[in-house]
Amino acid sequence: MSLCINPQCQNPDNPDNLLRCQSCDSELLLEGRYLVRCQLGEGGFAKTYEVSDRTNIPKVLKVLSKKEPKPVEQFQREAQVLTRLNHPGVPQGEESFTFYPKNSQEPVYCLVMEKVEGENLQEWLEKGKNRPIGEKTALNWLNQLVKTLHEVHQQQLIHRDIKPSNIMLKPDGGLVLIDFGIAREITGTYEQKQAAGQLTKVVSDGYSPLEQVNGSAVPQSDFFALGRTFVHLLTGEHPLNLCDHNRHDIYTDELEDWRDKATQISSLLGDFIDKLMARPMQKRHADTQTILERLAEIEQTLYPHKQKKQKLSNSETATNWQNVTL
Repeated sequence: MSLCINPQCQNPDNPDNLLRCQSCDSELLLEGRYLVRCQLGEGGFAKTYEVSDRTNIPKVLKVLSKKEPKPVEQFQREAQVLTRLNHPGVPQGEESFTFYPKNSQEPVYCLVMEKVEGENLQEWLEKGKNRPIGEKTALNWLNQLVKTLHEVHQQQLIHRDIKPSNIMLKPDGGLVLIDFGIAREITGTYEQKQAAGQLTKVVSDGYSPLEQVNGSAVPQSDFFALGRTFVHLLTGEHPLNLCDHNRHDIYTDELEDWRDKATQISSLLGDFIDKLMARPMQKRHADTQTILERLAEIEQTLYPHKQKKQKLSNSETATNWQNVTL
């Protein structure tokens, strides 16, 4: 079966042997290569589908369902970012295009990208009855995500929406950062708009720092959201549930008591996460390289035997290669 993506189509289901929809006569073979196989989901401003082409590798087609200027701008920005980044922690964008249904002058905006198998961490938590993760898992996941963020920031991009629902866990244990629709490139224009207070404010309550709420997001804003994400993962509770709304302002005060619900972690990791999400931006880590170095120090302190084992393994590998060359 193949599906028609014309928003006005009354009967989008079609047999495989057709090039045009039997209901509305719109093209089914998009860009002369993609057949839409099934709908995967719908949320926000877009629908997602699974598509196939001659490679027989399943891919994702994201279709914008809103035509207002701001959603279109965000959709086009995500397409630009995903086709520009080349990192295993980010879905690889293949191409973007506009599709015109039969007898319509209204474009349908489309983006084809890598299909990431697995669950997002929000789903993963809920299916596990919100059971908190352990310290080793936290360190593993932090290393993966910060390495991905390093690549994102090296490209002068700020993600601006890090939270469990925007992180995919693959069956092989890899993490993928998704949803770059509100990512921003740090350019002279961006800084001018930021100074003039002309940037659109985008906020995920409980995860976004105050400067982002005020329309002044910087790379360190991603660190704050990453810290809040791990508070959620390590406690099993949304950061908003950890705020005493009678005593605290969720946008200005720190989560002082979250560590009481994360007794499975050391003070080293707790202090590290507190620094990630420090309210004064100047108290956060300077950049992703600094974070990776600190994570390595924490792992060395907490698991020295693991480090020795890795060094021994590397030494044995080097010896084996020497024997081969001899």
